[in-house]
Amino acid sequence: MSSVHVAHLALAADAQDLLFREARTANTFTAEPVSDEQIREIYELVKFGPTSMNQQPLRILLVRSEQARERLVEHMIDNNKTKTAKAPLTAILAADLNFHDQLPKVFPHAPDAKDYFADPDSRTESARFNALIQVGYFILGIRAAGLAAGPMNGFDAAGVDKEFFPDGTHSSLVVVNIGKPGPDAWFPRSPRLDYDEVVTIA
Repeated sequence: MSSVHVAHLALAADAQDLLFREARTANTFTAEPVSDEQIREIYELVKFGPTSMNQQPLRILLVRSEQARERLVEHMIDNNKTKTAKAPLTAILAADLNFHDQLPKVFPHAPDAKDYFADPDSRTESARFNALIQVGYFILGIRAAGLAAGPMNGFDAAGVDKEFFPDGTHSSLVVVNIGKPGPDAWFPRSPRLDYDEVVTIA
């Protein structure tokens, strides 16, 4: 349990520790499986995180079959190949470049919202930006489930897109290994910037 003063935070100290202070990026995992039900519960929690115009462009591909895992490992950089091959579950987090097709459902009070994203370049920028916000939510959701996440951007994104999203409508952002942390799972924690190094007042 952290001894940091938390009087001004509504979240209980043990939950703060679970999500932030004690949570680490895992590099090894046990063989304990991660179920579809666990991922569903994670998603049902983190889907409430805000995005611009409620776009929700994040798409999650769970890599479960050995064949799919082998295909993914081929596109990971060397240091990430073994981690990805051995993790109990790996997810490819991608941005749906046609997220605007869902705006009539998720942003119904603006019937013409889809038209705001007619330009493919600005739509892609918005999709990737907002999906990356959701990536952060997803990692916190994994921690909230008592699991560890190993997010990686060390992979050939173009290769992954061609392999898993050949229709060109998705843009891969992050590959995340998920599970219970295994032996020697952590690197030493790197320093964090202090408040006064980050926050200024205008």
